[in-house]
Amino acid sequence: MSEHAFAVLRQLSDGRFHSGADIARELGCSRTLIWQAVHAIEEEFGLTVFSVRGQGYKLAEAFEWLDVARVREALTTPAAETFTLAVAERTDSTNSQLMARAASGGLHGLVLAAEMQTAGRGRLGRRWQTRLGAGLTFSLLWRFDRGLAELAGLSLAVGLALARALHQQAVPVQLKWPNDVLLNGRKLAGILIELSGDALGPAAVVIGIGLNLDSPGEVDQPVASLAEAGIRLGRNQLLAALLSELATVLDTFNREGFAAFRDDWMRCSSHENAPVRLSFSHGEPVDGIARGVAENGALQVETADGSLRIFHAGEVSLRSRT
Repeated sequence: MSEHAFAVLRQLSDGRFHSGADIARELGCSRTLIWQAVHAIEEEFGLTVFSVRGQGYKLAEAFEWLDVARVREALTTPAAETFTLAVAERTDSTNSQLMARAASGGLHGLVLAAEMQTAGRGRLGRRWQTRLGAGLTFSLLWRFDRGLAELAGLSLAVGLALARALHQQAVPVQLKWPNDVLLNGRKLAGILIELSGDALGPAAVVIGIGLNLDSPGEVDQPVASLAEAGIRLGRNQLLAALLSELATVLDTFNREGFAAFRDDWMRCSSHENAPVRLSFSHGEPVDGIARGVAENGALQVETADGSLRIFHAGEVSLRSRT
């Protein structure tokens, strides 16, 4: 049914009324199948479709499909020369798909965006599902001359690229160590990085990004969306802006590492010089004051005894000042 639902949704995506007879004729199927597909659009995709006798069907809001040609037109020249872009209507996970391609010689700069993921995931195995059209979910394959041992801080650099692109669109985001993009203190976008290669190089990296334009679907944490903040950006325009900034940042990272971005990252930090708690999957949490990040992206926390401790992993949460 989903295949027919996608086809009918494309007919309705302009936000205007279309008769069931016209859609059936266009798709070469019965009106009963169109009616079933409309119900699938509402039940499976979470979109609202108005049905009015004598006028037909109409989406409550127009739907902007991701379009390779429109994205490429909006890319900066370096990004257009770097990225090969593909869009899938439906896939399990863009990261999983590109990890498989990385292992079989997939192209450097390959980008896969999905209208719908059935098994999307975030960091630490968290579930990340987004309603159809409510966000951007995409992954990119990047091959580094650097080895795995020299990729510390990569997730922070990627977060900075997203923040720069969003700032250019007048979205006042901040960054939370190590890889969350926050809007009004809640998670707007997340990053999942998966690595393969040799310690001394080269390395292949798949960078997965999920960003909420509207209220998402199944996400097991407090989140923000651009729509809730009164910000409306076209999906193709925004994807092009993100990719353009990523091309620049990743190229610089390959040459200079995270040290080139450290100061800019701290200017975007949501917890600079703030009381924080660092939690771990095992062991007791650590309380202290966030004192920025090191040149390798490690978090620096000043603890109660005045010592400066360095952390390469953990979950940061803000604490109330006492």
